[in-house]
Amino acid sequence: MLPFFRKKKNGNPKMEGNESAVSSEELLNETSEADNTEEEVHTDLSFHPEWTMSKEDQYSFQFLNMECPALRPNQISLSGISLQENEPGTCQITAFIRNSLNKTITLHETTLVFLDAKDNVLGRKTVDLSSAGEIPAKSSRPWNFTFNDEELFTSDLPEEGWKLAFQLKPSSRKHSLQLDNSWEQSLAEKDKSKLKEMVENLDPPKPGEVNFMGLKALQKDDGALHVTLLIRNGSNKNITLEQIPLQVEDSHSQVVAKGGFSLDQFEVKANTSKPWTFIFPTELVQKEHIDLSSWKAYPLQKK
Repeated sequence: MLPFFRKKKNGNPKMEGNESAVSSEELLNETSEADNTEEEVHTDLSFHPEWTMSKEDQYSFQFLNMECPALRPNQISLSGISLQENEPGTCQITAFIRNSLNKTITLHETTLVFLDAKDNVLGRKTVDLSSAGEIPAKSSRPWNFTFNDEELFTSDLPEEGWKLAFQLKPSSRKHSLQLDNSWEQSLAEKDKSKLKEMVENLDPPKPGEVNFMGLKALQKDDGALHVTLLIRNGSNKNITLEQIPLQVEDSHSQVVAKGGFSLDQFEVKANTSKPWTFIFPTELVQKEHIDLSSWKAYPLQKK
């Protein structure tokens, strides 16, 4: 059954639910290279070959797809379109399955959760999404999901603000190395292999922990201090860092450099470690001659 589209005051259809996106690597163990420095992905509408509908419904889906926010590369999302109560205790949810990868994907059996605006769980079900067919690269496919009374935990269904989300299993993958594109392109293969081996041989961070490990510190001839750190994400979610206040101590436990660094959408994926070099210009270096036979660098806690 195709959805009934609620209308805005201007007569256009409206989205009733919200967006819920996950990493394609976490969900499918699939990634693809972004186009150049692509930061946003807009998805084209794609219908299942066996779906038939009126021109009016096609227009409604097209309009709502254009209303969806842009995705980031390597994401799979569910974007809530409509919710209908078929009969007491059951409902049909229509949502876009959205694929921001540069390649076709096929989903399989997965667990979905139905959430309200405050992320309270209203329902849960396991569904085989292979029936949705192949989802083309950078596309949105509308699909219907039916929850019965055993899969719903409430009879009080929200009209708006809800969302359908993938329930990811706790990661069983080994903690692994993640390299920024600039590092992938500039680092020699032997150096990549050494980093990968080191990360895999280290004890991983505790679940949910994010920490910093020093790799290399070097003072240049102009006095600037270059510090390379391994940012280690032990959680099952990707994290994005925007501001990092760092302090460096030398072998005598004396502060030799301190400063804040602004990062542009710096993402460390779930259960990975990502190296990055922070450059302290001479004005942030507090000693002229630094003993770096041993050292440590760490983020300053906000007061």
